[in-house]
Amino acid sequence: MKASSYKEAIKRLPQYLYDSLIEQYDVHDVDKIIKGYMVDRVTSLRINRIKTNINFVMEELKNNGIKFDRVGFFPDALIIKNASEKEIEKLKIYEDGFIYLQSLSSMIPPLVLNPKENERILDMAAAPGGKTSELASLTNGKSNIIALELDPIRIQKLDYNLNKQGCNIKTILIDGRKYSDEELFDKILLDAPCSGSGTIDVNNKVTYMAFSERLVVKSSKTQLGLLKNAISLIKPKEEIIYSTCSILKKENEDVLNEILKEYPNMEIVPISFKGLELLPKLPTTIKGTLVICPNELFEGFFVSRLRRKY
Repeated sequence: MKASSYKEAIKRLPQYLYDSLIEQYDVHDVDKIIKGYMVDRVTSLRINRIKTNINFVMEELKNNGIKFDRVGFFPDALIIKNASEKEIEKLKIYEDGFIYLQSLSSMIPPLVLNPKENERILDMAAAPGGKTSELASLTNGKSNIIALELDPIRIQKLDYNLNKQGCNIKTILIDGRKYSDEELFDKILLDAPCSGSGTIDVNNKVTYMAFSERLVVKSSKTQLGLLKNAISLIKPKEEIIYSTCSILKKENEDVLNEILKEYPNMEIVPISFKGLELLPKLPTTIKGTLVICPNELFEGFFVSRLRRKY
């Protein structure tokens, strides 16, 4: 049932989440966040370069009477104007793995990672595979990607999605904190498990019923452990993308600050890409990192670039 008012939306929020937002952000930003929690988010997708190109997909959508907008920061992405996800899933281009339904925010970490052909890339928390398959698409299926997943049910979903997208990717059932490898990686994507504070929908109880202070504390410990292991697996001079679908400092800047304090060989690299100015942003306490404000187009998200100096 839709929240009838702004006040009703606040009432539905877990108290700890509301208190955390008030503590971290000013009134204007909290107002934007809560309004972002109230709106219906658009359906968006990206093409799979391994199997197709953007012109073919746009023509197929037009032939099916589906209207769309291009996306300024990513030429492979489309915002669907007049069809739901379920309707898109009935299309042959979906069934054949030519497209992947994915939120705009979740497309950003792989873009920031900027993978190249022939690079050795690690995705440390990969299921259900949206970002993993995007890495493969961005490199035309010509990079060496290893994808880790802790949950045996979720890794089945990961394998299914990667196979459907035509991705030749090795998946391993393991806790990313325990993974080791004889060879270091050129790039690492760590889209870490989190509280989901950026993806709240006050009109859908499922998105916030599990949210709690305990979950935030547990998530931050897991994130720290994963990031520490990522540092042991990355080549000198190369980069780790650390991202979450949370907008809380405890899972984002606080985790990074602890890492920077403990590892003098790590540094923040400012995020920069074409179209960055188009994103709705929230303030961050670490210069060069990105906090995306939830709205009708975007989920709340945090993205950062870390480089191993030596």
